[in-house]
Order: sequence, then C-alpha cells, then structure tokens
Amino acid sequence: MSTFPSRRLALITGASLALLAGCDNSSDSGHDGSTARAATSASKVKVVASTNVYGDITEQIGGDKVDVTSIISDPDQDPHSFEANTQNQLALSKAKVVIENGGGYDDFIDRMLKSGDNSSAELINAVEVSGKAAPNGGEFNEHVWYDFPTVSKVADRIAAALGKADPAEAAAFTKNAETFKDKLAGLEAKEADIKKAHRGQGIGITEPVPLYLTEASGLVNKTPAEFSEAIEEGNDVSPKILQETLKLYSGKQVKALVYNAQTSGAQTEKVKDAAEAAGIPVVPVTETLPDGKDYLGWMTANIDAVATALGK
Repeated sequence: MSTFPSRRLALITGASLALLAGCDNSSDSGHDGSTARAATSASKVKVVASTNVYGDITEQIGGDKVDVTSIISDPDQDPHSFEANTQNQLALSKAKVVIENGGGYDDFIDRMLKSGDNSSAELINAVEVSGKAAPNGGEFNEHVWYDFPTVSKVADRIAAALGKADPAEAAAFTKNAETFKDKLAGLEAKEADIKKAHRGQGIGITEPVPLYLTEASGLVNKTPAEFSEAIEEGNDVSPKILQETLKLYSGKQVKALVYNAQTSGAQTEKVKDAAEAAGIPVVPVTETLPDGKDYLGWMTANIDAVATALGK
C-alpha cells in the first residue's frame, strides 16, 4: 500500500510552456487609471496557492497587501482530475510566495515551479508544516486543511513568508495571523463540544476528506478502509465491500454519513441513498471553498452540520 494516494493532479505539458512569452506581452492602455491600478498591483506580494482554501487563508493574513492567484477555485472541480495550464505557469513564474498542500495532492506545483525556473519563490508545503506521517500500514490522509492545528502552523508560515517579501508590513501580517488563529481556536472549541457530547459514536464517510475534523470531534469512522481507499483512488469497490458498507446504514450502525460531494459516483450515491433510506443524516463536505464562503465560515458550517446531524 502506497504512502500517498496514486491519483495526482494532472501536469501541464512541456510543449505548452512555449506559449508563455506571448502570454506576458500584454501592453498597458496608457490611461491614468489603468496605470495606477498596475502600479498598485505591482506593489503587492504576488502569491500563488494550489487551491482557493490556501488562497483565502493568505488573503485573510495579507489583506490588501497581497495579490493572490488560486489555481483551483471552481467548487465543481474535482481537484484530482485538474489540468493546469499556461496561465497557471505564468502566475507561478511571478510568485514571491507559493502555497501547496503537498502529500501527493498537488504535485503539479513543484513540477511547474521547476519548469518555470522560479527558484526564488518561497514554497510552503502544508503537509510538511503539519509534521504528520502515514500510520503504520495505512494510507496518509493528505487533507490537512481539515486539521486546525495544521492550519494554525500554516498561517504562521504564511505570515513569515509575506513579511520576508514585504518587511514594512511584517508586523501587520503577524497580527492578522494571530487574529486568524484566535478564530481557529474557536473552531477547535466547537470540536471539543462535539467530543464531549458524542465521543465514540460512529460515522460513515465516502472519502477521508473530513477525517481530521471528525476524529478531533471524538467520532469513529466505521467505513471499511477498502471502500474509502478505492473511492479516493478512482477504483470500483468490490461487491463484498460495498455490501459491508451499505449495512452500516441499513443496520443503523452509524449516526451520520459525512459525504464528499465533490467526487460522487455510482457507488457513493448508493451509500448516500442507503443513509437517506435509513433516516441517517447526510453531511456534504467539499475539498475546495464553496461559492461565497471564506475558510473560517466554511469550516464553521461543516462543524455545525456535523453537530446538528448528531443531534447536538
């Protein structure tokens, strides 16, 4: 069993890099307004994040002193099947700070940085910052943005990187990161409340996306590992494992299904249908920010939905 999932975000082809020169030759219109906007943009720290999750966190810390490009920002996009393009490569070539998840989730960032020869960008890898490793004999759960202690560490690293790029604003970045982390502490308190009321209760999942959150809330994942691993790898689940999973719901062995709505398929829909037929609450989660949400609001909604499903 591999340490990291075998599915990878797709890599930009080397041939497309030749288009970059043409992409970067746009001329200014010469109007005073556009010239001023260009000057303002140029004064900001250019940041590229692999997903809008890290992009939003960076904006909360950097405020109007950062210019953030989030490569994956479509809430309907399955991150595992994403294909990067020349615009992504161009943004990376200009970035002062780059934030990736790591853990095999967004390897295309490293490859594009290498192809674009941007060795000066400061790279923040959330998995490396987390210090987490795969359990003995198990798969590593790379969805570390659902782990608030990790996100707190990442916030500190982002503030430090922005301060290095713009020393005059370093104190402001640090202060913003502290404010952000205070709000994260509020989310951890919500997890503790769930744990106090529901410690040891079983839940089901379709993929390991929410497990850091549910485990911190004291909940026990009852889904067979073979099911969630197959779904995450994009493979079919064996009939035996599928039936074993469905029995969790028909037998009411779990209190809720925490369902990855971003990568649903025929077999996950069967699980969702089984939960609904048994009257077991379904809590949809996603891998990227929904429209109109920031990171803190999104995670607050996720935790509140879990609490409501459990009857808190």
